[in-house]
Amino acid sequence: MDFNVKKLASDAGVFFTRAVQYTEEKLGQAEKTELDAHLENLLARGDCTKNWTEKIFRQTEILLQPNPSARIEEFLYEKLEKKIPLRITNAEVLGQYMQDAAKEFGPSTPYGSTLITVGEYQKRIGAVEREFIHASAVGFLNPLRNFLEGDWRIISKERRLLENYRLDLDACKARLKKAKLAEAKAAATPDFQETRPRNYVLSASASAAEQELRVAQTDFDRQSEVTRLLLEGINSTHVNHLRCLHEFVKAQAAYFAQCAVHMQDLQKELSRFPNAFVGNPSMSVIAPGPSPLSTIGEVKPPATGTRKAKVLYDYEAADVSELSLLADELITVYTVPGMDPDWLIGERGNQKGKVPVTYLELLS
Repeated sequence: MDFNVKKLASDAGVFFTRAVQYTEEKLGQAEKTELDAHLENLLARGDCTKNWTEKIFRQTEILLQPNPSARIEEFLYEKLEKKIPLRITNAEVLGQYMQDAAKEFGPSTPYGSTLITVGEYQKRIGAVEREFIHASAVGFLNPLRNFLEGDWRIISKERRLLENYRLDLDACKARLKKAKLAEAKAAATPDFQETRPRNYVLSASASAAEQELRVAQTDFDRQSEVTRLLLEGINSTHVNHLRCLHEFVKAQAAYFAQCAVHMQDLQKELSRFPNAFVGNPSMSVIAPGPSPLSTIGEVKPPATGTRKAKVLYDYEAADVSELSLLADELITVYTVPGMDPDWLIGERGNQKGKVPVTYLELLS
């Protein structure tokens, strides 16, 4: 217990000395030992590496998992060292919803059968996305996390020790300077009654301060070397992160390539469906909504190619170029060259306008 009390008192004294030295430096009342330029550059480079690695790591996490609640949950599982439960992707959820909806609408209807097919491909895309997330986490996120939580913590600890040793060194320099000044002042104004005892005490105090300074300088130099070696390892960290970045790009390229293949296969599947009007299967993106026709009344139907169609659902025209529909009614439809494949020209009596093919069941 005695030893612990003495150690506690000693540590408190060292802490107080460092606090005084730090405060006087901030107030400009004490000199500060500057680090060599090479070490300063290494420290600045280390801080830059840490800050940008942290930003890249956080943003990659957001890219792979946009849901902040899910990220917090995964973080807690990691800290508790428990296995993270399997989480299905948004594309897989969408695919399941589409297939469930198809059961309600009727899987034999054009809309229902299409929902089943699209839902299946959405699930495939979701599975590919899950593989991409896993590959990116293992090959890219984990190395970045290991640097931030491992190497950088060690570097930060050694930097704090270096700063403490510097404060001790500067405090020793200040004590030696005060001892020298006191010794010089005593020599300049001697007291003939106490000259020998006072000079002896001041000389001993200066010698003790010099000894403390030598020890502090040795500790500071040794810690500077340790910190320098650790910071020079940042070069190896950059090389490792570069390799991981290539792995991330490779995984991302494979993910997008597989998604493109699935979407092209899906378009080919849809082109085989009866009453399915889709774009060219070789295209990666289906053309969006209809282009407006300025004068729909001027379009002349071809002599052949007109068909009867049954309206499946009510449809309200968005503008004057479209034709409103009522469920279960029969209309005549036809197409014209250059028209968007998702739309047809519909006629009901004297009324004419564009109608969406997804609202129709074409009759033979």
